[in-house]
Amino acid sequence: MNDLQLVTSEAKDSPSAERSLEIRRSPQRDRLINFRESILDLTTGTNSLTVLNEFTAPDSIVKQEGLELTADLKRFLDMARLDAMDDQGYFVDYERLNNSTIYNEYRHECSPRLGSFDPGMLSTVEERLAFWINLYNALVVDGVITKGVAQSVGSNPLRLLAFFRQTAYNVGGKRMSCDDIEHGILRGNRGHPMVPGPQFTSTDSRQAWVIDPVEVRIHFALNCASRSCPPIQVYSADHLEEQLDMAARNFVANDVQLDVERKQLSLSAIFKWFKEDFGGPEGVLKFLVEHLPDGKRKGWLLEHGDEVSFRYKPYDWGLNSTKLGLEG
Repeated sequence: MNDLQLVTSEAKDSPSAERSLEIRRSPQRDRLINFRESILDLTTGTNSLTVLNEFTAPDSIVKQEGLELTADLKRFLDMARLDAMDDQGYFVDYERLNNSTIYNEYRHECSPRLGSFDPGMLSTVEERLAFWINLYNALVVDGVITKGVAQSVGSNPLRLLAFFRQTAYNVGGKRMSCDDIEHGILRGNRGHPMVPGPQFTSTDSRQAWVIDPVEVRIHFALNCASRSCPPIQVYSADHLEEQLDMAARNFVANDVQLDVERKQLSLSAIFKWFKEDFGGPEGVLKFLVEHLPDGKRKGWLLEHGDEVSFRYKPYDWGLNSTKLGLEG
C-alpha cells in the first residue's frame, strides 16, 4: 500500500491535458461529488491514498515507453489466460496464478511502472480503450488475489461497492480504482449507476483521460470476477473493432432468452444497469437486433420488437474461480 501524496502527478504536462480545459466548471456539483466521495469512503472503509501497485518514482524513460508497458500488460493477461484460466476465459485458477512466475513479474515489474505512465500518451481511441479494458481486468484479478477473496467480490451491495472502490492502482500519479476506470474513464464520466452524479468532478485532472462518447461494447469486455460476467479476453488496439464485436455477439447469443408466448426477453442485468449507455430501452432493443445471430430470436424481434418486454436475470456474484466453478 502506498501514499499517493508521495507521487508527483505529471498530468498537466501530458498531451491529453488540453481536453480537461473543455470541461465546464460546476463548483456546486463538484462540492456535492466531493461530499459524496467522503461519505462513500467512510461507509465502505476505503482509504483514498492506498493502491495495490508498488510505488515507482516518475521516470522520463518509462514515460517514453508507454507502448512497451501496454504490451507487457497484454502479455501478462495472455500468459494468465494460458496458464490459469479455462479455454473460454470464464473461470480463473487464482491459487495457481498467485504462485506463478508471470504473476510475480506483473506485481513487481509491470504494475509498479503504471505510476510513471501517462495514459494521455496513447494517441488513438483504440489504444486507449484496449489499455483501460486490459488494465481493469488485470486490476480485478490482482485485487481478488491480494485481498484473498474466496467466495465473492461482494455478498451485498455495500460489499460490492467496497471492493470496486478499494481495489485501485496508481496510474500516472493518480489513484484509479475499478470504479474510476469503468464509470469515469470508459463510460464517459457518467458515474456509478447506483450512485448519483458523475464519477469525477469538473476540476479532476483525470477528466483528461475520459473516453467519450461511450463505446457500449465495453460492457461485454469488462470482467468483475463473477460468474455472470463476460469472459476475460485480451484486447489489442490493432484488432479492437473485431474483438469488441465478437465479445458483444457472443454474450448476446449466449445470454438472451426469448419467451414468444409472453412476448418477453430475459436479459442480463447489465442491460438494466447501463440502459442509458445503450440509449434507453429502444437502444437496448436495437443493440440486440444488431448483435443477435440470424434465427428465431432475431426474426421475431424484427417483427414484434414493439411488443416485447424485458425481464432481467439475477446476477450471480459468485467468484469466477475454477474451484468454485467445478463445485457449482
